[in-house]
Amino acid sequence: MVLATRDQLGYWIGFNRVPGIGVVRLRRLLEVFGDAQMAWEAPAAELAASGLQGRALGALIEARRRFDPQAELRRLDAAGVHALAIDDPAYPARLREIYAAPPVLFVKGELRPGDDLSVAVVGTRRATAYGKIATERLIGDLAGSGVTIVSGFARGIDTVAHRAALAAGGRTIAVFACGLDVIYPPENRELAARIVGQGALISEHPLGAQPEATNFPARNRIVSGISRATLVVEAGAQSGALITARFAADQGRDVLAVPGPITSPGSVGANRLIQDGARLVLTADDVRAELGLSDAPGAALQLALNDLMPLTEPEQAVLARLADEPLGVDDLARALDQPVQAVASALTLLELKGRVRQIGGLNYPMRA
Repeated sequence: MVLATRDQLGYWIGFNRVPGIGVVRLRRLLEVFGDAQMAWEAPAAELAASGLQGRALGALIEARRRFDPQAELRRLDAAGVHALAIDDPAYPARLREIYAAPPVLFVKGELRPGDDLSVAVVGTRRATAYGKIATERLIGDLAGSGVTIVSGFARGIDTVAHRAALAAGGRTIAVFACGLDVIYPPENRELAARIVGQGALISEHPLGAQPEATNFPARNRIVSGISRATLVVEAGAQSGALITARFAADQGRDVLAVPGPITSPGSVGANRLIQDGARLVLTADDVRAELGLSDAPGAALQLALNDLMPLTEPEQAVLARLADEPLGVDDLARALDQPVQAVASALTLLELKGRVRQIGGLNYPMRA
C-alpha cells in the first residue's frame, strides 16, 4: 500500500467516511489508481471498472460532492487532532493486524511505541464498590509498573480504570465511540483533558460524529485489538464488556477476569468467563505473568526500550516471518536470506522489547 503523505491523508479520510469502503476495497483502489487522490478523483466509469459498484460507488460519488479533504485537515489541526492512515508507521501495530482494522485512526494526544505493552480494562457501567476497589488496586499497580491501560471511556469501570492509571502516573488510552471533539459521557470532560496529557484519545470516527448506539460494539474491537490482553473486572450477564472479551478471543488475545461475589448480578459475566477458561486474576502479578513480565522493573524496562528503540526494519521482517510459526535462528536466517548473526541480534532486541520469547529447541514464537 502507498504511504499516505500529508497531501494524501485528506483523501484517506474522505474514503474513511464512505459507507462500504473498508481496508480491502481501499487497498484495491490504491493498487489500481496509484494513490488516494487519484482514486478519489477518478471518473465513475473507471471506478466501476476497478470493481467499485452499487451502493459503494454511489456513496463515494455523493461524498465527493460535499467533502473537502484539505478543509478537513484544517479542521483536525484546529481541534488538536491528527490522523494516522493504516500504512503509517505510527499506526499501532497490533491494531493493524485485526480483522476490519480502521483504515484511518484519529488521535488526540500521543501514541508511543511503549504503548504496545498494554492491557484493555473493561467492565460494567454500574460498577459496585467492590468493582471500583478491585479496579483501582489492579490498575494502579499495573500502570505504575509501565503497562499502558486501554479502555472505552464509558461510565463505571472504564472511567475508574482511566483515573487509576493517571493517579499512578501511568499512561492510558481512551477509545471513543464518537468524534474526538464530542465528549461522551459529558461529565468526563476533565478526564479527557488529563488523558491527552498522559496518553491519548483515539477514534475511528471523524470530528462531529455522535455516539450512536451502533458505534459502541464496533468500538470494542479497537479496545481489544490495540491491546495484548483484555481484563474484565466486573460484568453482568449481558454486559458490553463481554463483547470486548469475545473480540479479544477472536483476535487471538488473552482474556483475563476478576472473580466476583456469586451473589452479585454484576459479577455473573466475569465469573462465567473464568468458567469458560479466562485467566483468573487476583493481583497485578497475575496480569504481568500473562504478559510475560516477571516483575514491575521488567515492565518499566520494556517500556523504556520500546520508547527509545522502536522496531527497526530487520526486526519487523523477523516478526512478520514469525507470525506464521515459531522458528529457530538458522531457519529464520534462511527464510529471510540474512546472516545468522544479524537475525540473532534482531531476536535479542525483540525479546528485550517483549515481542518474542524463546521456547524449547531455541525457537522463537511471537508474544500475543
